[in-house]
Amino acid sequence: MSSIAQRISDLGLSLPDAPKPVAAYIPAVKTGNLIFISGQLPFENGQLLATGPVGSTISVEEAQKAARQCVLNGLAVLADAVGGDLDCVKQIVRLGVFVASDPGFTDQPKVANGASELLLDIFGNAGRHARAAVGSIALPLGASVEVEMIVEVG
Repeated sequence: MSSIAQRISDLGLSLPDAPKPVAAYIPAVKTGNLIFISGQLPFENGQLLATGPVGSTISVEEAQKAARQCVLNGLAVLADAVGGDLDCVKQIVRLGVFVASDPGFTDQPKVANGASELLLDIFGNAGRHARAAVGSIALPLGASVEVEMIVEVG
């Protein structure tokens, strides 16, 4: 087992099957040493973990859990793009975290920490990344959170 796969397992997690696109795009694009992972929703076993705006319908803690699932889905897409071995990851470069938010909700960075902290737990220093945490009136399929990633591989 690769060291990254072992870390994921040690955290009590596993990568799901890579989610299929829900519209007209592809899950990942590689250019040079960068792989751009399309926005991932918090699907677990074919169901969205969290729907509706954060603040009224979904708590920050539930949204953090959803953000973690988005990351696991993104890593599954990444694994498909690199032939299954995540040990080739040199750096998680950037995350874009989109949060369906009630008017006046300003804790998008706290929601995004669910994704960021998981990447640090899995990749250590290579999991440190730049990030945007953005509020949105709505997200695809009514999801509460969506996460996109840029990853350097070697």
